[in-house]
Amino acid sequence: MTAKTDSPARTDRPGAFSDSDPVVLILTIGFILVFVGASVINSEGVASVIGAGFSWTAQYLGSFFQLLLLATFFIALGTAVSKAGNARIGGLDKPEISRFRWLSMIMCTLLAGGGVFFAAGEPVYHFVVTPPAFNTEAGTAAAVAPALAQSFIHWGFLAWAVLGSLTALVLARAHYDQGKPLQPRTLLYPVFGEKVVSGRFGGVIDSLCVIAVVAGTVGPIGFLATQMSFGLHELFGINDGYGTQLTVLVVLAAVYMTSAMTGLHKGIQLLSRFNVILALVIAAVIFIFGPTLFLANTFTQAFGEYLNSFMTMSTMTAETAPAWWMKWWTVFFFAWFIGYTPLMAVFVARISRGRTVREMIIAVAVLAPVATTIWFTLLGGSGIYHQLAGTFDLTEALNSFRFDVATLTVAQALPGGTWMAAAILLLTTIFVATTGDSMSYSIAMVGAGHDEPNPWIRVFWGGAMALMAAILLYMGSGQIGVLQQFIVLTAIPVSFIILPSLWTGPRAAMEMATEQGIA
Repeated sequence: MTAKTDSPARTDRPGAFSDSDPVVLILTIGFILVFVGASVINSEGVASVIGAGFSWTAQYLGSFFQLLLLATFFIALGTAVSKAGNARIGGLDKPEISRFRWLSMIMCTLLAGGGVFFAAGEPVYHFVVTPPAFNTEAGTAAAVAPALAQSFIHWGFLAWAVLGSLTALVLARAHYDQGKPLQPRTLLYPVFGEKVVSGRFGGVIDSLCVIAVVAGTVGPIGFLATQMSFGLHELFGINDGYGTQLTVLVVLAAVYMTSAMTGLHKGIQLLSRFNVILALVIAAVIFIFGPTLFLANTFTQAFGEYLNSFMTMSTMTAETAPAWWMKWWTVFFFAWFIGYTPLMAVFVARISRGRTVREMIIAVAVLAPVATTIWFTLLGGSGIYHQLAGTFDLTEALNSFRFDVATLTVAQALPGGTWMAAAILLLTTIFVATTGDSMSYSIAMVGAGHDEPNPWIRVFWGGAMALMAAILLYMGSGQIGVLQQFIVLTAIPVSFIILPSLWTGPRAAMEMATEQGIA
């Protein structure tokens, strides 16, 4: 197989912003200014409008989101096991990035930040508040496996598959084989042709996807600042206030902006590898020195329950479950992942050149979710173990959605106590940093339309998201929560942008296989 030439990389343009689509730049910066400005002028009004939109979306589009994720997962698996799964992305004989580095970048940039933030608290929440798919008595031994299984449905196969399988195939085919830009608009190229790539309509599509990612990334950045501030106060007596939160934001932004500036083959890879190694060390300590037998048995039972009740949990609606529960759990998470999808697909397509279609889909839609369920079992399962044993009671904190309290409480009960808690705070910080650097890089790629965007544009987007988080935190962490609800609204247009990938993704894989003489 001969390597195909790269698509044109317009890295010779003078100036940083001359390398960015003005439509994307204007609309995205405009959104940041309008959201922040409106929040400053009338925060309650903004919260009310977005809250109403959130509720409407959850009620009327929740089932659509669920079906979209289910269809993506099963179609992606079908594509992986077909003959087209042997096709190589980008026409290279060998991958550009080694397997460990590639897998590290996938793990750290997709669900990493949110997964670490929710891994300790969500399973305990479902343990003390029985999910609607089950009828076990809350807080009992019988409720352990269903609690973890419910967490798995939110962070498992469906979430990962939508983020980097079919959409990444469409982008990879169009970019590497047909010379189209590595931008969300290219997802619609198989449907609308050249006009969506070169026209202003394409700029609007890119803008909607970038806005969704900005909203989805600023939230974790802001919540990390509050979690770190709370954790530093509890562990080391440092003042828990805006000053500490701002300091955390500055340090975090400096790390991921530097990483994004140095690029895929330096900062982003190094940060991802360090984080994966740290996570493996923490996981080993928890498993070896924690309640080993309980964790092993719990994972086996919970994963079995996950597979057994997979369709029941995936298709729960407001008709069969409390509307508030569906809105704040399944629909919220699924909408969050949908909003992230186009730019995550851009990133996955960029780092997967030389991999086979089967490798990419299995890594993203199967291996990564299994690793996530193990991580949730180690942290969340340990939390359930201590909740069941009476070591602590997180019911009140979790009913108030204080996941920062839950994470720190569980961490302090793990082997190593304060040191383990500090290590998990560090891990969470770097996970959010890897999300920040990959999204800064991806947004810059979207604006530039090629693989190597101007380093200063990467820095600009990273700084813009950190500044937005700082302003909203100054107004109170509630505004970060409002922005999180806005994620669900951004998922509406994005869901229709990624919808055609259900048929264009498999077709892209088959076309690659045909051209490579495989099928």
